Amino acid sequence: MLTTTFIALGSNIGDRRGTIDRALAMMKAAGIASERVSTLRDTAPVGGPASQGQYLNGIAQASTDLPANELLATLLRIEADLGRVRTERNGPRTIDLDIIAFGNETIDDKTLIVPHPRLHDRLFVLEPLAEIAPEWIHPVFGKTAAVLLTSLRQRLERQTTASNGRELAGLRAMVTGSTSGIGRAIALNLAEAGADVLVHGRRSASAQDVAAQCRQQRVQSEVLLADCGDPAACVRLVDAAWRTWNGLDIWIHNAGADTLTGPAAKASFEEKLQTLYDVDLRGTIVTTRRVGQWMKQRGQGSIVTIGWDQSETGMEGDSGQLFGAVKAAVTAYSKSLSLTLAPEVRVNIIAPGWIRTAWGENASEVWQERVRRETPLAVWGTPADIAAAARWLVSPAAQFMTGQTIRVNGGAVR
Repeated sequence: MLTTTFIALGSNIGDRRGTIDRALAMMKAAGIASERVSTLRDTAPVGGPASQGQYLNGIAQASTDLPANELLATLLRIEADLGRVRTERNGPRTIDLDIIAFGNETIDDKTLIVPHPRLHDRLFVLEPLAEIAPEWIHPVFGKTAAVLLTSLRQRLERQTTASNGRELAGLRAMVTGSTSGIGRAIALNLAEAGADVLVHGRRSASAQDVAAQCRQQRVQSEVLLADCGDPAACVRLVDAAWRTWNGLDIWIHNAGADTLTGPAAKASFEEKLQTLYDVDLRGTIVTTRRVGQWMKQRGQGSIVTIGWDQSETGMEGDSGQLFGAVKAAVTAYSKSLSLTLAPEVRVNIIAPGWIRTAWGENASEVWQERVRRETPLAVWGTPADIAAAARWLVSPAAQFMTGQTIRVNGGAVR
């Protein structure tokens, strides 16, 4: 049974066109018959040494009865026969033959990922693909090559025309737990910086209100609802978020359980611990591991998680034990995730201090005085303070930051 496959062609050493022609002839002899070949385009290199030359790129639509992994092995042999030597990442090459898609299959193993994880972010792939197969449908995003190309061009146009104060223009962000408090402030701040923002919560009305405010900044904003205490719902949330705008550049995991106000405040210590574990810790792990893997495959991304400044120093009482344990675990996990995903994806942690959220608004005078006493700046922090830190961490200005905990706490150091 023949399978239709799309293979990216590229060369930037020697007789580029002649090498591509020889590669197509060798593919045909190996049972990979090209049915259509796009126009070959001169394109600038992406990554790798600055001194390397322009590429000649295109796409071949072919049919083959080879299984996907045998197809990959065959293409690697052709590359070697044509003088391909892998000495450095994204370095110059006589020939590059990449499987962009293989039928309607999705494959993710140690040797092969299809559809190619970066095809929807690369003009030099989407332009020739849309030329020869505009109606081809991406099996993950469910969108045609033509639609993906239009979306990418619009995003790149926004990035190139970004004005001062719009440093995140064209980037796609998810902010979990963004219907109120810190999450809401982060979502609105990212929108102000030009990012398209996915708003997440459990209640549609409040989420739609935040999304409407984001759209006032002339960006896209949609709503996704999910319970981050449910692992299966977390997986569905990541999948839906990734599909909405053909990938994500930013994931800020702010969703957390409120065990200080409302009915949850009357729960037992054990019940509160379980809730915090389910939402704050497991929810963070399930979502960021999944989205982080996809970001790494596509070659870029930024993740921010939320810790707590006193998880390092300790705080007396039940709340200190509960939040200290859970948020210390979030911080330790996030640092390990940063090592796992580097260098493609940056992962950082914000550790808020005393922030005036719902609990702080109604805290007793005893607590108000304690905040002033323990904070060198002698004031409560605000959700806007956390949002400003998050905006900086996911921006190009923080490109050398990963695996770090940023304590936003008015100068408390004990």
